[in-house]
Amino acid sequence: MLFGDIIERGMKRNPLGEALRMGADSVNYVDLAARVERAASAFLRRGLKAGDRVAVYLPKSVPTVTALFGLARAGGVFVPVNPVLKARQVNHILADSGATMLVTSADRLAMLRQDGEALPPGMREIILDTDWDEFLDSGAEGAIGHPLPDDLAALLYTSGSTGLPKGVMLSHRNLTTGARSVVSYLDNTASDRILCVLPLSFDYGLSQVSTALLAGASAVLINHLFPQDIVTALEREAITGLACVPPLWLQVLALDWPESIARTLRYVTNSGGRIPRHAVTALRQRAPDTRIFLMYGLTEAFRSTYLDPAEVDRRPDSIGKAIPHARIDVIDAAGNSAAPGEPGELVHSGPLVAHGYWNDPERTAARFRPLPPSFGSADPAVWSGDTVTRDADGFLYFVERQDNMIKTSGYRVSPTEIEDVLYEVDGVSEAVALGVPHPGLGQAIVCLITLRDEDETSSDDVLARCRAQLPAFMVPKAVILRDSLPRNPNGKIDRSGLAREMAGMFGVAE
Repeated sequence: MLFGDIIERGMKRNPLGEALRMGADSVNYVDLAARVERAASAFLRRGLKAGDRVAVYLPKSVPTVTALFGLARAGGVFVPVNPVLKARQVNHILADSGATMLVTSADRLAMLRQDGEALPPGMREIILDTDWDEFLDSGAEGAIGHPLPDDLAALLYTSGSTGLPKGVMLSHRNLTTGARSVVSYLDNTASDRILCVLPLSFDYGLSQVSTALLAGASAVLINHLFPQDIVTALEREAITGLACVPPLWLQVLALDWPESIARTLRYVTNSGGRIPRHAVTALRQRAPDTRIFLMYGLTEAFRSTYLDPAEVDRRPDSIGKAIPHARIDVIDAAGNSAAPGEPGELVHSGPLVAHGYWNDPERTAARFRPLPPSFGSADPAVWSGDTVTRDADGFLYFVERQDNMIKTSGYRVSPTEIEDVLYEVDGVSEAVALGVPHPGLGQAIVCLITLRDEDETSSDDVLARCRAQLPAFMVPKAVILRDSLPRNPNGKIDRSGLAREMAGMFGVAE
């Protein structure tokens, strides 16, 4: 199956049902399939060749989704660019991807020309808000490209702890296998209404659309400005499925929810980091019958694990077991399968593994490499860089990213272990523990937190809790109160940016 075929699969399940909604703009499956065909033809008539990269720099909308699927249908490679990015970051993606076309709006194009360097020479521009209807009218149904399942369908740019964002190469097979997997374990059907909150440049956000459309469900698009917008949409649209990353969950759960939300919200999912226990408890209180899926994933392999909702109360810290179509191994430093309870690196193999990093053979070779021969598999594998453990029943537990581990006083400390204690303090809303260079300790532990009510909680209260719950070497040297914590474009807390900001706190440069 090709990525462009997803809509046809949904159309067979629910031809006249709503496929996409954005505010008052709604389109059913038959109409969406026709628009995608016309968009594919129009891209080809504009000179798109098989494998050409096309950047789409727009917020979520029905035309934006149509463009992404049209590009895949035409045999192109879509490059969704997060709409919150500015000229500097956008220009890096345009140049690195070698995009031949840019689909954007007039005001965004003007911003790029004013604030950034010159756009790549020869790039063709399609201005969605002024000539999109004319663009669609230039196409015709039936004139499409002929990609193969292992041809590239998308480049998703993802940031690491160092360096500029890198493009993860995803094939049609990667994307469609991932959508089929998620539909199967979430039990998505044509009756679902899935609220699409996250950016389409984020694999987790793109997945909300692809899984909804594969199931014949309705993908309800929203470009929220405030967390309250999400709560309002949950009620107004009678949403059955919602996905968020932990910082967004904490913001949404700090608000009052109308009782009607619990009557329609069938399931919620979390990925992109560990959600604190108190947030799971808050979800239970607001929507007691809603199924909670705790998940783990990485752009390089789409999604790796999920925890069955029936296990959430018994194993709230677990990231579960492998999703359908994925093989997950925990490998120790010697290259052997880690014993139960022994930490090791999570390694994902199988058809969901991406094709590497665009134009970066060195980093591709370091991250994408086969399993050790003793594992008996020749499937492509991606080494996550994340430390996990597996219990005797096979359930996985995230420990920490290897490059986030704190090395202090000769000990290796997981920030998550400290953050769990911070979240137990009444009034703490968000918390991050960092290792900051220190002349005597190697790294000192510094915590940055936000509070729900500054009048009732202080940094001294937080430190007192840490001293009571943690050994001396794990007690933070400083607890810093912030009004807010910075986010990266996908909504996660920007740990690497905070680490750079705090690097000189103790007078030592890394």
